[in-house]
Amino acid sequence: MLLNGESVSRETQQRLEHFSGLFQKWAKTINLVAPSTVDELWRRHIADSAQIFQLSPGPFRWVDLGSGGGFPGVITAILLAEGEDGWVHLVESNQKKAAFLRVALSETGARGSVHPVRIEETYASIPECDRISARALAELDQLLSYSAGWLKEERTRAFFHKGRDYSAEIAKARGRWDFDLVKHRSAVESDSVVLEIGNLRHKEP
Repeated sequence: MLLNGESVSRETQQRLEHFSGLFQKWAKTINLVAPSTVDELWRRHIADSAQIFQLSPGPFRWVDLGSGGGFPGVITAILLAEGEDGWVHLVESNQKKAAFLRVALSETGARGSVHPVRIEETYASIPECDRISARALAELDQLLSYSAGWLKEERTRAFFHKGRDYSAEIAKARGRWDFDLVKHRSAVESDSVVLEIGNLRHKEP
């Protein structure tokens, strides 16, 4: 199976297909994503999420903020399952969504765990990570506030999906923060990007 042009194993394909079935079942009763996008699950959500891991495929410790319906956190955790290292901490305060995430991780054998807490409380319980991800959660400036504790470490990188208005979000964030930035063109949506951010510093007032 090819995912964004990259081959994945039969075992990973089976895990992704099982997740897809679970998602379709749970989405009938829980608003996991915008209802209008459920029919495009593989391209709009699974492939779009997979590119995060494909941009940084090492056996890293991830924190996925606002995991919602599992994008990108569960997909990253499934792709990590081919190896024997790496882990995804999925942060989701909504109890119903957190329940779905637990079932999805358990039934697919993905490498992750669920933290049903507010994002602002997460750093105290997970003080270290290598990578951060978030998708359709908040403006970049807010995402940087959420991630500041981890991104002060030089080795840590964040990967944030952003749509066509990403330039305005970057400009706004630059008002409060200095950071290293790499813009990766989306493998799925022509007008979208994945912003890779590191070396975050808060600007002096």
